[in-house]
Amino acid sequence: MCGRFTLVIAPENMVRRFQVDMQNLEYRMRYNIAPGQQVLAIIAEKGKRRMGELRWGLIPSWAKDDKKGFQWINARAESLQEKPSFQKLLSRKRCIIPADSFYEWKETKQGKQPMRIMRKDEQPFAFAGLFDTWVQPDGQKVHTCTIITTTPNDVVAPIHPRMPVILREEDESIWLDREYQDHQHLQSMLKPYKAEWMQAYPVSKAVGNVKNDHLDCIREVRLHEEE
Repeated sequence: MCGRFTLVIAPENMVRRFQVDMQNLEYRMRYNIAPGQQVLAIIAEKGKRRMGELRWGLIPSWAKDDKKGFQWINARAESLQEKPSFQKLLSRKRCIIPADSFYEWKETKQGKQPMRIMRKDEQPFAFAGLFDTWVQPDGQKVHTCTIITTTPNDVVAPIHPRMPVILREEDESIWLDREYQDHQHLQSMLKPYKAEWMQAYPVSKAVGNVKNDHLDCIREVRLHEEE
C-alpha cells in the first residue's frame, strides 16, 4: 500500500511541471501527508488542467456513510476492472496526485524502519489516482480520491510488496483525458516505475506520527541513530 508521501517542491516548479494555475490555492510544503488529509490533485476538463484538493481515502458516490474512506486509500491496479465501482471511475474519474517521494516501512532486526523512496534526480512525479464525489445526508459534497498501487520494482521490493503507480510523464495527459476510454491501454500504464530512476534511504521514525510534518521527516539518518 501507499500510506504516506511528500510534496515539498517550490510552487513555481509545480506550475511548470504540471501545467496548472495555482493562484487561488494556499500551497505549503508537506513532509508527511497521511490518509484522511486533503491532498492536491489534478483533473482535466476538455484538455484544460485544474488543480484542487481532494480528501485522501475514496468514498464512492453510492456509499451509505463515510466509513469506506479509510478502507480505500489505495486501489490495486490488477483488480480495477473486476470491481464495478472502480471500473466506472477508471472510465470517467481519473486524476493525478503530485508528489516527490513516498514512505514505506522496512522490516529490520530493530523493528520497522521508515524509508523515503524518490527519484534519483529528486524531481516531482504523479501518482495515478481515481476520484469520486459523495453527498452527505445534509447535502454537502465530499470530494475524495484513492492512489492506485502495483507490484514493486527492484528498489521497493526489499522494502514493501506494493508500490504506488507513478505515471510516465508522457502518459499523464492521456490518463487525465476523460474522453479516452481504451481501458486496455489505460491498464498498461499501471506498472512499476523504472527502478533505475529511483532511490531509497532511511529516515526518522518520527514520520510514523502524522503530527510530525517538518523538514526532519525527510532527513536521511544512519540506522544506528534509530536503534
